[in-house]
Amino acid sequence: MTMLAIDFKEQVLRLKKERNAVILAHNYQLPEVQDVADFTGDSLALSKNAAATNADVIVFCGVHFMAETASILCPQKKVLLPDLEAGCSLASTINADELAAWKQDHPDAVVVSYVNTTAEVKALSDYCCTSSNAVKVVSSIPSDKKVLFLPDMFLGSYVAEVTKRKNMYIWPGECHVHAGIKAEDINKMLATLKNADFLVHPECSCTSSTMYHMAKGDLAQRGHILSTEGMMKHARTSDAKQFIVATETGILYRMKRENPDKEFIPVKEDATCRYMKKITLEKVYRSLSQNVYEVKVPKAVADKARLAIERMLAIS
Repeated sequence: MTMLAIDFKEQVLRLKKERNAVILAHNYQLPEVQDVADFTGDSLALSKNAAATNADVIVFCGVHFMAETASILCPQKKVLLPDLEAGCSLASTINADELAAWKQDHPDAVVVSYVNTTAEVKALSDYCCTSSNAVKVVSSIPSDKKVLFLPDMFLGSYVAEVTKRKNMYIWPGECHVHAGIKAEDINKMLATLKNADFLVHPECSCTSSTMYHMAKGDLAQRGHILSTEGMMKHARTSDAKQFIVATETGILYRMKRENPDKEFIPVKEDATCRYMKKITLEKVYRSLSQNVYEVKVPKAVADKARLAIERMLAIS
């Protein structure tokens, strides 16, 4: 680490204390950003942290929809996003107008929106969910009700298969990083790493084939479809010493830090989210020192979206 980076770290820690700020970092953030965070986790865990914090300022080291969620849950607090260009390719696959039109086609349906959506989309939704609790959320809805699930088609297909729900309609969106992790990439690694546990995020395009192989028994002992926080828990508790990881590579830093005696191998070395990586330690410092960039959801939108988010948190 350079002297400049060390100085930024010291300044961030100082400012955080002076301003009664809390720093939340997603598992995909850069290592130096994770190092200054008070909490590191997946979307669900960070939403809970945001809702529970006594801090005056929340610095959200993630992407825009995450900062919006924190603003909705904590309207009285200042929520800062260190880089406004930290967007989400998945969230951008549907907007409020498109969802409104889809709802018109299915007026009696229950809308379940993945947390990777804008505040305006959440405001038109009945429930939010994350990859951690998507199955639980959909399972809580009466079986005779149609479900509109958006926007991730791979997570949606996974949830439909697990719940065996026949009246579920799925929006055709995808995350550019997870969609790039293919079944052939995994098969090559599994052929050579015979004793490794295989951890795959349900947003991956290979999820359906993974479920098929698990059902056949090919991966029964070592294949696990998990959220990023689920992966962290499994890595801590598993007896395996080697893990093949199919998700964004930012999670490997925390995995290695918390499990130094275990080996973690990415399915794809270049499975990196350019939006998550926009936030640097220098930008976190600038955010705290200059109050940039505040994310504030308009009250009318926030009040509608809050119900869907609170339902998500209640079914975690």
